[in-house]
Amino acid sequence: MLAQAADDVASTMVPPEGAEKYAFEAEVHRMMDIVVNSLYQNKDVFLRELISNASDALDKFRYLALTEPDTYKGEEEIPLQVKIQYDADEHTLTIRDTGVGMTHDEMVENLGTVARSGTTKFIQSLKESGNDDSAMSQIGQFGVGFYSTFLVADRVTVASKNPRDDAQHVWESENASSSFVVYPDPRGNTLGRGTEITLHLKEDSLEYADPNRLRELAQHYSEFVMHPISLRTTSTMEVEIEDEEEEATPETTEEAKETKGDDGDDEIEVGDDESETEEKPKKTKEVTTHSWDVLNTNQAIWTREKEDISDDEYQAFWQVLAHEATSNATSWSHFNAEGNINFKSILYLPDDLPPTYSYTNMEPVQGALRLYVRKVLIGDEFNLLPKYLGFIRGVVDSDDLPLNVNRETLQESKILSVIKKKLVRKAIEMIRQLAKDSEDEGQSEAEIDEEGNVIETEEKDSRYIAFYRKFSPNIKLGVVEDEPNRGKLMKLLRFQTSKSDGKMISLAAYFDNMKEWQEEIYVLGGASAEEIEKSPFLETFRDKDVEVIYLTDSIDEYMLRQVRDHEKKKFVQISSESVKFKDEDEDLIKRREKAYKNTFKPLTKWLRKLYTGSILRVQVARRSLGSVPAIVTSSDFGNSANMERILRAQAFQHGMDQSSFLALKVFELNPRHPLVKKLLDGCPPEEEGDEPFEVAPDILDAAWMLHDMAMLNGGFPISDPEAHNQRLLKVLRAQFSLDSLDLEPEIDPPVEEDEAPEIDFTSDGINMEDFDLDSLNLDDLDMGA
Repeated sequence: MLAQAADDVASTMVPPEGAEKYAFEAEVHRMMDIVVNSLYQNKDVFLRELISNASDALDKFRYLALTEPDTYKGEEEIPLQVKIQYDADEHTLTIRDTGVGMTHDEMVENLGTVARSGTTKFIQSLKESGNDDSAMSQIGQFGVGFYSTFLVADRVTVASKNPRDDAQHVWESENASSSFVVYPDPRGNTLGRGTEITLHLKEDSLEYADPNRLRELAQHYSEFVMHPISLRTTSTMEVEIEDEEEEATPETTEEAKETKGDDGDDEIEVGDDESETEEKPKKTKEVTTHSWDVLNTNQAIWTREKEDISDDEYQAFWQVLAHEATSNATSWSHFNAEGNINFKSILYLPDDLPPTYSYTNMEPVQGALRLYVRKVLIGDEFNLLPKYLGFIRGVVDSDDLPLNVNRETLQESKILSVIKKKLVRKAIEMIRQLAKDSEDEGQSEAEIDEEGNVIETEEKDSRYIAFYRKFSPNIKLGVVEDEPNRGKLMKLLRFQTSKSDGKMISLAAYFDNMKEWQEEIYVLGGASAEEIEKSPFLETFRDKDVEVIYLTDSIDEYMLRQVRDHEKKKFVQISSESVKFKDEDEDLIKRREKAYKNTFKPLTKWLRKLYTGSILRVQVARRSLGSVPAIVTSSDFGNSANMERILRAQAFQHGMDQSSFLALKVFELNPRHPLVKKLLDGCPPEEEGDEPFEVAPDILDAAWMLHDMAMLNGGFPISDPEAHNQRLLKVLRAQFSLDSLDLEPEIDPPVEEDEAPEIDFTSDGINMEDFDLDSLNLDDLDMGA
């Protein structure tokens, strides 16, 4: 009987005569005005607050049932649960729990005063008694969260029954007024135990009497609450009903006798009227049914010991967080942070980029990291991880957060800062552990076919390399922005190199391959590894068997501007002018450089004037350039060719002065190349100074072609492609000994005489009289074809 009464939505209660009327404390009335008008940005939170209060009441009863069994004897048969019920016709919403409930005096005290909420006083009594159990540190049975009900309701009715009180009482207030009434419930003891809150919804809040909306909110905020939360749904359907049996009459009795045979046996009489055989229409009626659906079937596995959780359970929880039923997580980290700040957390590395993720701004994924307080969702927009880790999903559950007045507004605090630091450290450690566990993965394995032949299978990436290929820009952005963790993040980087055969290796592996004399980390940037492989800069490094790191991501260039060294070894662009090799005889290098400088001084002086505006400096190369006659390098303070390419491609460079790209290039000559020696012979002699000297046209063209060739060798674009093409045409003309490059006249080919005329198959072009149809034998035709 109690259950049936409890399932009915509380009807509109008119306070009976003699109901006690109380005035809210001034602080309470002021707080209610703040709550309704300014505190809560989102009305949806009222349901979260009420469910959280109900869950706290259930925990409180469970604890008291263990510590005071005499007082709460016989109460265990009522299950601990929360029920949500709506009435769309009456515009009401009811949240009912089977928790500890409130007595008459507790209702007056707890619902009329913010400072003396039920659970606050309960916890205080626990601490005074020396029983400070952290598991019982509730958020608050009725605090400010209760008053969020007036966001959506113009009248709130609370019915409650406590085992220590013989009667069930009702608390009621309208329109967040300055007063409330308390009186015995005229329905009697309908609850058995617990509290029932009925909201009489405002006109602009009728959406909360919709089952889909209620299910969405309850599952979003309270899906991991320990106690079951059920929603009563109503459905209406058409069902078929049978005709009622007709009462026997004298006429029907005589008709029944006439159907009897002479021997008294029953006979079936078939009428001639077709209407008697027609099927009568079926009668139906509407039937309304109610059912309870449990909304929080997902378990808060982060509260369990990780040794007791299987990999399948972790993956299932990942699918709940990511809302992706078919994907799996690459890795995860489940930990309890203990110390001054305690919290529990599970962090996940996704297997693929989230659908809404963009490398343009790397904004964190919406709702990726959820913040809970005792399994109640506080929010998912706190940015607990920096932008570069915004792809990580997970949960954080803390008991130490200062909730102040509600669960919606969590202001910046030292506690939150500590949580952020620990989460970043754990996230980086999780990625590092994935890299460590994947060291032996990705090796190619030989397979044997049916004939016994060995087949080399295609090598697959390890789990970390597969992860890194998708999320490497994030880690590199962390290197740029997160200076305190830069050293750890650098160890997570992977690069292709000139000796890695397409594989990606760590900086530690690069250090293992360094020459004994090598003190620098050599790098070279480009659009792709294939493009870098063709660079002339690599020729000398191949000859010396020195490994070079390939920088193929745009962010690599920005990263190396922030990170000048690693493990006390400096990063050096091999396309810059300052590359030196410590294995060479420095004295010999200096003497050789001095001799070349004096020999080629006329050429370098002339070319510097010739290339004004394009080249900063012309010099004889201090290092071996291999087989190329010249190359353009970047100065120590200029942009590399790859960085210049990136800057040119960016939209904000449109319309900017291009001279900034031309000022810091160094033109290096290969003194051993025959073309350079030939050019030296044709350039103006140094002793002529500024006096007029006529340079042969072919020498001048050769100098400019050498300039364009050096620019391309260095990876820079040609400043004047049209002039470059004209010079190439001159070379081709001389190569083929052509007197002129004038075009030949157009040809006029003759008509071929044996060419068959075209047949016009149109009705006007075919004369049917030309065909002898009488002599046509249809039997000779192969109609099957």
